[in-house]
Amino acid sequence: MPLVPPPRSKAPLPAADVPSSAILAGNQPEWTVGELSTKLKQTLEDRFGHVRLRGEISGFRGVHGSGHAYFSLKDGQAKIDAVVWKGVYGRLRQKPQEGLEVVATGKITTFPGKSSYQIVIDSLEPAGLGAWMALLEERRKMLAAEGLFLPEHRKPIPFLPNVVGVVTSPTGAVIRDILHRLQDRFPRPVLVWPVRVQGDGAAEEVAAAIRGFNALTPGGPIPRPDLLIVARGGGSIEDLWAFNEECVVRAAFESVIPLISAVGHETDTTLIDHVADRRAPTPTGAAEMAVPVRADLIATVADLAARGGGAVRRRIERDRADLRGLVRAMPGPDMLLAAKRQRLDLAEARLAPALAAGAARHRVKLQALLDRLARRSPELALAQARARLDRIDDRAHRALIVEVRRKEEQVAQFGRRLVLAKETSLERARALEARRRDRLAGLTARLVQAGRRDIERRHSRLQSLADLLGTLSYRSVLDRGFALVRDGDGRPLKHAEEAEASTRLTLQFADGTVEALPAKGKRPASRAKSPKAKQGTLFDA
Repeated sequence: MPLVPPPRSKAPLPAADVPSSAILAGNQPEWTVGELSTKLKQTLEDRFGHVRLRGEISGFRGVHGSGHAYFSLKDGQAKIDAVVWKGVYGRLRQKPQEGLEVVATGKITTFPGKSSYQIVIDSLEPAGLGAWMALLEERRKMLAAEGLFLPEHRKPIPFLPNVVGVVTSPTGAVIRDILHRLQDRFPRPVLVWPVRVQGDGAAEEVAAAIRGFNALTPGGPIPRPDLLIVARGGGSIEDLWAFNEECVVRAAFESVIPLISAVGHETDTTLIDHVADRRAPTPTGAAEMAVPVRADLIATVADLAARGGGAVRRRIERDRADLRGLVRAMPGPDMLLAAKRQRLDLAEARLAPALAAGAARHRVKLQALLDRLARRSPELALAQARARLDRIDDRAHRALIVEVRRKEEQVAQFGRRLVLAKETSLERARALEARRRDRLAGLTARLVQAGRRDIERRHSRLQSLADLLGTLSYRSVLDRGFALVRDGDGRPLKHAEEAEASTRLTLQFADGTVEALPAKGKRPASRAKSPKAKQGTLFDA
């Protein structure tokens, strides 16, 4: 809707009644913001033109993705922004370096987008190290000479700390990044000691926080951390100077608790990085170094359990195959009795020819006697022959009977020996097979018991780890009858003064939350202040 000017009065006002400010306002020209910025830019460039500035480079983080370089030049009194365009940067003999004192030649101009002035550098010459870098180098050499930076003083980082202590500013993205990364990888209880990380008194607060965490009693009301993280976001060398102070370096060196330094970005280096047990390029990287990935640990345990079961099954199958091979290698009853049977058949085959040969020999002898009888007196020879014949016949008959009986006894004895040898061999084979079967059964039972004990031991260990996880959770404390008190913004409260100062309270129990209002009034004078109230809490800013 257009604005309609008010109607003019018919009678003009006298000049004495018109304010002088109205007259001046009507005579001043109107400027747009762009016109004023352009005019100021022209005035500044015409007035100064090319200048030579001596100062210390600060805030240089390398060449921008566009190829330009942005930083600041400062001295003890002031600071001015500086820019080196891409075409000029490639021709510079002396490239910008953080903390380097230089003499810069260029022209002064303005940047209308920020209403600021800056110097566009055409050439850069070194003028010596700046005061900050000289002091830092001197302090680094002094502490290194004392042996504070030796690698043998560094302590190993625990694989899975029970409590993680963080020394950083309670406000900002650093603490949120650390908590978020710990929650993603392996949730752990975190104690935050809030400090200032920049400005006057920041170094003393950081050193006090490190010593305060080390002074906590293990198993006390406030758990002592197993790992400390000293963290801060990126910045210039003066922003990070608190972590170059001697008190911070000595506190980190004296820390009994392993300490991870996560100050600035990957290109930033402070003295606490040299004395810390581990240096992280970023605060998020420190959180990744502090705890492993819980899913990877679970997968590793499951893989070990599967490998153990597979090993047991393969061992059983290998023993079963060995048993089948041993059974195939054992000789059977027929193989054991084959040689005995062959000897018996050979003896039986030789018995009949031997008997026939003996009878033939006796017939030859009888015929010789008959011939002798025929050559002598018939009566005497006959009588003698008859008597001799009778004797010979009777002896031969008896001898034949005796020989036959002896052979029968030998054959019977040999048969009994064969039967006894057969039964003995069979019994020995059965006993050997029974012993091997019992040994195989014992080995199989031992394998099954060993596999079962190994599985039970790994299951018990996994269950104990799961119980430990549940015990360390604050929800297990709620199950024992405790409650967590939060204020209206959801922050946990530890003292009655904080609860009385809040307008609304939230009480979290094991089965839900309850809204409550604090009772406004004086607390009983007989209640003594707790040691926490005297010493301050970890959440005091």
